[in-house]
Amino acid sequence: MQTTAVETLAPAYRELLEALRPHFPEARLIHDPLRTLAYGTDASFYRLIPQLVVRVEGEPELQRVLGECRARRLPVTFRAAGTSLSGQAITDSVLIQLGRGWQGAEVLERGAAIRLEPGVIGARANRLLAPYGRKIGPDPASINSCMIGGIAANNASGMCCGTAQNSYRTVRDIRVILADGSLLDTADAASVAAFRESHGELLAGLEGLAAETRANGELADKIRHKYRLKNTTGYALNSLVDHADGIEILKHLMIGSEGTLGFIAAITYRSVVDEAHKAAALAFFPDMATTCRATIALKRTPVAAVELMDHAALRSVQDRPGMPESLRGLPGGAAALLIDVRGDTEAELLARRAEVQAALEGIRTLEPLTFTRDADTYAGYWKIRKGLFPAVGAVRDTGTTVVIEDVAFPIERLDEGVAALTDAFRRHGYGDTILFGHALEGNLHFVFPQGFEKPGEVERYQALMDEVARLVGVEYGGSLKAEHGTGRNMAPYVELEWGSDAYALMWEIKALFDPDNLLNPEVILSRNAELHLQNLKPLPAADALVDKCIECGFCESVCPSRHLTLTPRQRIVIRRELARLEAQGGERDEARLETLRRAYQYDGVDTCAADGLCATQCPVGINTGDLVRALRHEEGQGQARLARRIGHHFSGTTRVARGLLNLAGGGRAILGEAAMAAFSRAARRASGDRLPLWLPSLPKAAPIRVLEVTADKKAERDKVVYLPSCATRVFGATHGDEESRSVMEITRALLEKAGFEVILPAIAGHLCCGMAFQSKGQFDEAAHKARELNRELLAASQNGRYPVLCDTSPCTLRMQESLDERLALLEPVAFAHDYLLPRLDIVPVGERVALHVTCSSTRMGLADKFAALARACATEVVVPEGISCCGFAGDKGFTVPELNASALSGLAEQVEGCGAGYSNSRTCEIGLSQHSGIPYRSILSLLDRASRPRLKGGAEAG
Repeated sequence: MQTTAVETLAPAYRELLEALRPHFPEARLIHDPLRTLAYGTDASFYRLIPQLVVRVEGEPELQRVLGECRARRLPVTFRAAGTSLSGQAITDSVLIQLGRGWQGAEVLERGAAIRLEPGVIGARANRLLAPYGRKIGPDPASINSCMIGGIAANNASGMCCGTAQNSYRTVRDIRVILADGSLLDTADAASVAAFRESHGELLAGLEGLAAETRANGELADKIRHKYRLKNTTGYALNSLVDHADGIEILKHLMIGSEGTLGFIAAITYRSVVDEAHKAAALAFFPDMATTCRATIALKRTPVAAVELMDHAALRSVQDRPGMPESLRGLPGGAAALLIDVRGDTEAELLARRAEVQAALEGIRTLEPLTFTRDADTYAGYWKIRKGLFPAVGAVRDTGTTVVIEDVAFPIERLDEGVAALTDAFRRHGYGDTILFGHALEGNLHFVFPQGFEKPGEVERYQALMDEVARLVGVEYGGSLKAEHGTGRNMAPYVELEWGSDAYALMWEIKALFDPDNLLNPEVILSRNAELHLQNLKPLPAADALVDKCIECGFCESVCPSRHLTLTPRQRIVIRRELARLEAQGGERDEARLETLRRAYQYDGVDTCAADGLCATQCPVGINTGDLVRALRHEEGQGQARLARRIGHHFSGTTRVARGLLNLAGGGRAILGEAAMAAFSRAARRASGDRLPLWLPSLPKAAPIRVLEVTADKKAERDKVVYLPSCATRVFGATHGDEESRSVMEITRALLEKAGFEVILPAIAGHLCCGMAFQSKGQFDEAAHKARELNRELLAASQNGRYPVLCDTSPCTLRMQESLDERLALLEPVAFAHDYLLPRLDIVPVGERVALHVTCSSTRMGLADKFAALARACATEVVVPEGISCCGFAGDKGFTVPELNASALSGLAEQVEGCGAGYSNSRTCEIGLSQHSGIPYRSILSLLDRASRPRLKGGAEAG
């Protein structure tokens, strides 16, 4: 990959780089223009590009970086997931990025507590606690993407968290590295004793500040008042009135300190009860004033959450799939409350629900208040709420950014505050602002699109923020940042909200921890009154497929290339920068443009699996794979004739592929596995990585004779059309695996066992869904193969009378998206679960097996059925954590093998002790076998092993 010459770095950063090189692999010292921009971007509307990004994998590495930066007085910023909204995770200096080594998690005391390292995604912590009926207290809307380091460093709260269950209230212990490189673990008595000895002056300083604060009755009362609200403006001054011991004060000051006081290397939370019985209602009110009165009435009831959404917020999501029809018919000015009630028992839930309904009697609603227990409807209600911020970003004008602010009013003045805010928005010309938030806490988010390019826009924004700050922080005694952290966009207003005494106290705290002001400077505290107006992020039009992205980062946790090159968000960031540079015309930096273009080919295009999982996490459904395929289409115009020739002679192509597999098998037998692998690596290097890599997990060629077997038509049986994918027509069983049958042979045997008459479409050996062409950007040939397949499947199924089983999940997804709606197209998991299990007697095999849920299964909503099917067939099933896509991506396991290796890093450790693994895509199984140490097979093989023919009964199939 093309990188910037070291000489382009400023001298101090060049020295830093040279000092770190003996201790870090070059791949983790990042200074090229593409990745510094990509990795330096967060979810805020600010942009700073770091000089150097250092990916650290453990505490000693982090301490070394801090020491070298301190020696050169270079500022440092820590980055976890980068989903923060207030500009606290960006820098133009040194960015420390968490690598994979920060994902440790340990459940303690049967779920009463959990110890987490900062790289653990919040949702994973809850999955670990779920068997104990517990969860962590914080529950931000981004919990499926954000990491524990950011949750704690921002004191993020969320929908059900309130002020009682946030990180400040639920932290038990903390492990922290300070600016001087020292480490404190409050769970370790020896560490605490040593720290008291080495840092007595720091602890004495904190204890002195706490004593002074408690002695200042007016200030102490103000602090207590401020923290009865949600409040993340400035440092956690409540630690000075809540605690007297320096260790406890330090522990609680670290919460919400946004990386400005130290690095949180681990945190132990006291978990909270996750009540099992849940119900939700979407209550509609005629106007905001009535909605606020309802909120105040609900404050006295045992609700889990009350989420407020104004009419503009509801309108922003009303046309998205799955939204209630009632959203479209609401009158102007209407608003809604999402009311969530939970209980440990059914009786408790019902009693609490009755209290809620009683509290709202006499308050006018537009529809009768109705609670749902239906899991899909319940999830749908919460999907509305959690997707509001990105959804608003998606309806903004292209080229504008989206601003989200996060205030809290005293609950008793919520209606006044909302009216005052709304009036301020109107007067400053922000008529398209939406309001939503955690109503019980008086916590409101207001979101509006904002362009900064036109003359006067920055000034208009500044005038609005000045008025909002005065209104919320002074007139109503609220908090300017309730839960998103102070960051850069509210740092200039901290003194306005808190007053000069409290503000001076915060600077004293900063000086005690970080006297050189090197940890994330300009975040939380800044003397720059215009900081929030500087370094604003451009969002130029780049491609209609991705222009609605607001760079929230929700997509990143499921991307298979996230640890190798770029994530979907980062691919969009660089595509936008290319578009910006290209649009500059004569003013553009041609050298930077060409450097980015060259680097983007590999980082952005070649290493994208285009699996579409990003769309499942994106609140507005952006599939960055579509962008990459479009770019491949532009590049591949010269290959259209070859693609057409392959598509028109597809049976011959697959025959050649089987011949090459036989040839490779012969080479393996003659040379041995080690020598064959070495020869392949050498040949690939000599070709400039153009030759595909031979893998030890490369299967035998599939025996094609199964397509020639005719069905027994003596007895009248239910029929199924069976389409073997081109992958299963090419790849047979794995060398040395005890399962010696191909997927086609297993499928035929299982269908016969279940009593089906199998129909094979005509010219089955020539058919293809077109995905192989689509993924390479050969759209015309992909469409041709889909039309061809559609014709044959309609004929074979008698226009959809019989179900169609395809033995490969990704192919089925492609078919569902492109073929005739009359066809009932099912992949192995759906067909086995719905059609085969009812016809077979199951005796689970007494083994520990691994399960890989393919990206296509996830996109089709089959993850739960997949797990249920596997658990019906085996006594113990392991679903590896954090493996969302294998990264094999059709043939990329051969052509870009490092993508597959990166995506499956850590798989072998998780499946240790498993006899075999099971999935539903033959190419995925090749990569999984390669990196797991166990053979992976079709899930139909496991079902075949665990099943016996049922002598009586059976389910109808068609």
